[in-house]
Amino acid sequence: MRAMSDVTFMNVTEMLGRYRDKSLSPVEVLESTIERIEALNPTVNAVGHTFFDAARAQAKSAERHYARGWDDGLPLAGVPVVVKEDEPVQGQPWTQGSKVYEDVIATHTSTFVQRIIDAGAIVHARSTAPEFSSAAFTQSELWGVTRNPWNTKYSSGGSSGGSAVALATGMAHLATGSDVAGSIRTPSSFNGIVGFKPPHGRVPVDPPFNLDRYCHCGPMARTVSDCLTMQSVIAGPTSTDIASHVPVSQLSTFATRSCTGMRIAVIPALGDWPVASDVAENTAKLVDTLTALGARAEIVEVDLSRAAIMRAAAIHYDHVFGASISAEASAHPDKVTEYAKEFARWARRTRGDATFLDGLAIEAELYSSIGSLFDTYDALITPAVATDGFLAGDDYVGHGIKVAGTELEFYLEAVPAITFNILSSCPVLTIPTGFARNGIPTGTQIVTRPYDDHTAFSIGLALEGVLPFPSEHPNGRAFS
Repeated sequence: MRAMSDVTFMNVTEMLGRYRDKSLSPVEVLESTIERIEALNPTVNAVGHTFFDAARAQAKSAERHYARGWDDGLPLAGVPVVVKEDEPVQGQPWTQGSKVYEDVIATHTSTFVQRIIDAGAIVHARSTAPEFSSAAFTQSELWGVTRNPWNTKYSSGGSSGGSAVALATGMAHLATGSDVAGSIRTPSSFNGIVGFKPPHGRVPVDPPFNLDRYCHCGPMARTVSDCLTMQSVIAGPTSTDIASHVPVSQLSTFATRSCTGMRIAVIPALGDWPVASDVAENTAKLVDTLTALGARAEIVEVDLSRAAIMRAAAIHYDHVFGASISAEASAHPDKVTEYAKEFARWARRTRGDATFLDGLAIEAELYSSIGSLFDTYDALITPAVATDGFLAGDDYVGHGIKVAGTELEFYLEAVPAITFNILSSCPVLTIPTGFARNGIPTGTQIVTRPYDDHTAFSIGLALEGVLPFPSEHPNGRAFS
């Protein structure tokens, strides 16, 4: 394989600076991402639809934009971005990872993607996702299995798995994700990249799922700085989403690279969640790292019940997300995958005879436990995913998964990130923490008080300066 260009893993801030001083062209950057897609995508299946001709025209337009002199009206001009296939982009296929929708062309563009386009970004490809984004792995009848580039025996994670792999392999410089059950944070953890689950309402979501408090759209990137850049573009209220009218967070102005003086609780295992040893150990090591950065960090145990959290989630999913999948399965029984059907079956089975109100009662009790921690701590740091990987190609139908010696009935129980879909007002930033012994990156989530995006990014930026993020790690280019 030909050696990759020096621009392949360049961070967006540096890239934009070099566009402005005309030492780098958007055309050169785009071509490097196209080369990576052509070389690596047959193996990892990170992107489905591509739009290279249109993207090349946009790159030339961006080149002219910088030649004329740039302005801040196009903060992402010339930056290659992959958009997850569950988001509509007018005139493009809107497959949602499903054979049911393989011929559908979107007639509108979602608000948050439109903001990316309006900022001058180049959407050169659509990233793969499982059917209806209903799994914590990524595979579909349309695109096959999306594999982890660090160890292709394992899945990318999901449901924003294609976006994560595209970033990890240099197929894009920014990506979009969506998260209703850890779908940004799980693949971010498994692929050594950064993902942000914004607090509910911070980033507009298309109706009716804008009213589902578990549902979030957010940015994914290789660095915290780049994630912050994208979040600053996509955040803010819109007339199409009543939930988006929350106080504006001026992240680009107020986020700092310091956690000095902050009280931070490091939680290697959330409640009674079984956690793979490599994941827990890499999280626990952050105590010393944060202390060296001037924070007051300590290991903290939390009295939470995994069973209660998963039951609350199942009640919610059965009424909302699971119900939508069940409707699709009833209408198209021969086209909907078994793993999508199993998600809906698990939600119904786990819910039992509980009402929606019963679920709200569990959720309220959950926040009473987590909320009290914020009386003492500025942030909580805990794994987003408890296992060191899901096997590529396994749909986990008919069997569960063993984590740290504990048999879990349903593989989704290995995703403690779901806790903060329930506690949806808490911002959550996922960053890399190292590697497991199987070669898969590990990650952790930085959780802060409701709508306190600033603190999450400040801690992430501080850690970014000292942790060996995989894109900068000696092994980070082993798959080039």
